[in-house]
Amino acid sequence: MSQPDHIIVGSGINALVCAAMLGAKGAKVLVLERNDRIGGCMRTEAITALGFIHDVMATTFVLFITSPAFAALGGDLARHGLEFCHTGTPTGVLRPDGSHAVLSTNRAANIAALNAFAAGDGDRHADDVGGIERNAGLLFGLLGGSLWSYPTAKLLAGDAWRRGPRGLAAFLGEALVPARAWLESTYQSETIRALWAPWVLHAGLGPEDTFSGQIAKVIAFALEAAGAPIVKGGAKNLLAAFEALIRERGGDIRTGADVASIVQINGRATGVRLASGEIITANKNVICSVTPTQLYGRLLGADAPKADVEATRKYRYGKGNFQIHYALDKPPVWRGSEGLDKVALLHLTPGLDGVSKACNEAARGMLPEVPTICVGQPHALDPSRCPEGKAILWLQLPEAPRHIKGDAAGTLQAPADGQWNEALREAYADRAEAILASHIDGFEDSVIGRRAYSPADLEAMNINLVGGDPYGGSSTLDQSFLWRPFKTSRNHQTGIKNLYHIGASTHPGAGLGGGSGFLLAGRL
Repeated sequence: MSQPDHIIVGSGINALVCAAMLGAKGAKVLVLERNDRIGGCMRTEAITALGFIHDVMATTFVLFITSPAFAALGGDLARHGLEFCHTGTPTGVLRPDGSHAVLSTNRAANIAALNAFAAGDGDRHADDVGGIERNAGLLFGLLGGSLWSYPTAKLLAGDAWRRGPRGLAAFLGEALVPARAWLESTYQSETIRALWAPWVLHAGLGPEDTFSGQIAKVIAFALEAAGAPIVKGGAKNLLAAFEALIRERGGDIRTGADVASIVQINGRATGVRLASGEIITANKNVICSVTPTQLYGRLLGADAPKADVEATRKYRYGKGNFQIHYALDKPPVWRGSEGLDKVALLHLTPGLDGVSKACNEAARGMLPEVPTICVGQPHALDPSRCPEGKAILWLQLPEAPRHIKGDAAGTLQAPADGQWNEALREAYADRAEAILASHIDGFEDSVIGRRAYSPADLEAMNINLVGGDPYGGSSTLDQSFLWRPFKTSRNHQTGIKNLYHIGASTHPGAGLGGGSGFLLAGRL
């Protein structure tokens, strides 16, 4: 490529969306990735046994297929081979006593099923997800739009006109309710509370955090409406489709291209310097899909605005993530729980209090005694992921401490330096496996291979996962919306001309929706 118009540093979902969108308008885009492959948190590998294909980190794409980015790019990505696999039962919960609940993509069936747990719980579910539908314009405008903009101001003004100022204030105030308060005041069944409590963890929140109740309702709405799809053949096929589309539109992608610094002239970003010493100049802009730590530390160094350096120092990262992958000789037989074998994402948890306890333990640097375990069953959606008659499991434990101070169960020894090591990783994986095995008949005998990843392992694969935090930083209200990443942030601008910031650390935050890349591309 001759000199590009835009240089994008990083190749996660936001970077790829941004590159594809800019290319559609005729811009020449160069994507630079320091690793040997693109994808950020999307990585597919055979890590357990021959013929078993695992999405090592992210695997579920409901936020992508419901996003404006997919509406704009989906048809072209499909031309380049992208297909999704679905199931009619996107999520469920299984508690230690065997009680369980399953959510389908049929609202009438969900109402009946939830009412069977406690009279009225199904009707209240309908009201919750129906409320998201009724307020979709305002909600998704705020969740996914450019906040410092005329369209958002017009949206709020129009809603205030329709509801009245007090009505709008009441709506926004209700949206701030924590998940615990929402669940305890709405649902009578502990099992239904347990169904939704773990989902706040996937938004980088805990059940006591402000706004977590509204996020859980949004997730409930999305799962019921669109399921929990995975990419046929693995997330690698989404990346291949993006790469083909970007190149088709005149863009280029370079892997093994470690950007060491941003080049500036007179307060304006003009290009990048690679670790090899090569300098690449951009005609227009440099766009960084990285964390604030990377942008205002490693990439800008002494040239970073002092106010942003100080804000980065105060920026908080959230809990770490822990992953376990299994190759199984046969599909799991869930003990006494029919119908769970087709659930895309099944949470194993004691319930709302169990999620709260594990979340608090991890926040205090403790290994949770009973971690919340999210079990993905990709083979149930996409049989091509493994040999016929076999199975794979994708486990995510969202409550892992970044720095270890101790063990809440009192049985594992915390390393003196507080860092994850191989022995502790495997011992903690054993704890999770014991919980998993207690629910599956003959589980131990069915295991062909296991591969675990600690928060430290995840960060080693992707430097943007600071301490294993997959959400680009704590997603509590004070680090979201207008205040992400900093209190003074304004859309995706930085204090340096022609330098823009996208990715999970920026609005609209984490997830596979590609929101920040889409918003910035639209603006540019």
